Amino acid sequence: MKPFLKIVPLFLLFFCTFTKAQKTPDSVLIKKAKLEIYDNPDKAIKIGEQLLKNSPDVKTSINLYMLLSTANIAKRNFDKSLKYILKAKELSQKTNDPKSQAGVLISVAIQYQQMELFSKCLETLNEADQYIAKIPEKNPEKYIETAASYAIKGMVYKSQSNSEIALEKFLISIQNYDKVPVKKTTYSNMSVVYYNIGYCYLNLNQIDKAQEAFSQSINYARKNYAKSLEAFALKGISEIHKQRHENQSAINLLLKAENLCKNTGDIILNEGLYKELAENYLAMGQQNLYQQYNKKSLEMRFKRKQNELKSINQVIDNHNKETALKSEKLKSYYRYIKMGSVLLGSILIVILLYFIVKIKKQNKKFHKEIQQMIRNQ
Repeated sequence: MKPFLKIVPLFLLFFCTFTKAQKTPDSVLIKKAKLEIYDNPDKAIKIGEQLLKNSPDVKTSINLYMLLSTANIAKRNFDKSLKYILKAKELSQKTNDPKSQAGVLISVAIQYQQMELFSKCLETLNEADQYIAKIPEKNPEKYIETAASYAIKGMVYKSQSNSEIALEKFLISIQNYDKVPVKKTTYSNMSVVYYNIGYCYLNLNQIDKAQEAFSQSINYARKNYAKSLEAFALKGISEIHKQRHENQSAINLLLKAENLCKNTGDIILNEGLYKELAENYLAMGQQNLYQQYNKKSLEMRFKRKQNELKSINQVIDNHNKETALKSEKLKSYYRYIKMGSVLLGSILIVILLYFIVKIKKQNKKFHKEIQQMIRNQ
């Protein structure tokens, strides 16, 4: 089987924070928006944008920017998603909260992973891990962010066709999610991780374990009413049927998945579903349906590539800004070193001159005393 390299995003990895929501209309709307992310991202975006206009504090603004970023990832609108998450990152740098800083950086890493900028993704995760280390032990957020970090690392290795290492990372991620006291907050994330575990086993030709992992993914997706995540898992199971040449069974699952995700506008999911449907119809000799779904798959692929190109341009611009900022900091640093060196040198010269003058005075004094002693003799 050809390895499946397109990865489902961890839509809500960076939303699993345990902030105590106040019973206000805004908090209710935020919860509602989060529930809409999977199946109606446009509605989530609309709510988020409205709330952002009257955001009361930095922390709420960060959460809203992250929500908007996630909803746009669900639509595969990487350009807008990146803009929002970079705004969240900028705001998080003004706080001293390691949980917020780690969460935002993990969100940025997800963005880079989605765009297949893997070195940038791992670099960002390393930075996030430093903040995770500052979160107190046995704090639920520490488990959540650790799980997220390992899950994304697993996705990177999976994309590079290194399923064994990816599997290790995913299993560590699951172990950390299992430590979270409020399990409901982890259902969607665990669905995503199990989906990826399923593909790792599929790539390693461990079909029974793959089937079990995809089933787990479906169970967790249903617990959170996440239809698009269920659709991803159904697509995974359909590939098992395709391997067994059970093409009609595969098609039935794919059509069910297509119906489940009809409101999400997820380009990658649709591309994958159409591609699998085309291949199964081709195997069954149904040329018309093959051509129909193959065309749809190519259209989704083109649209995805266009979105990725826009985002990459923005990443380059952002990278240039960060590089310029680092360069300016280095220049300032060396200016301070130069000024310090000049100041220190000046002080040393003054001290040296002081001792020279002092020694000269002492020499004159000794010279006079010696002459006086000679005269007295």
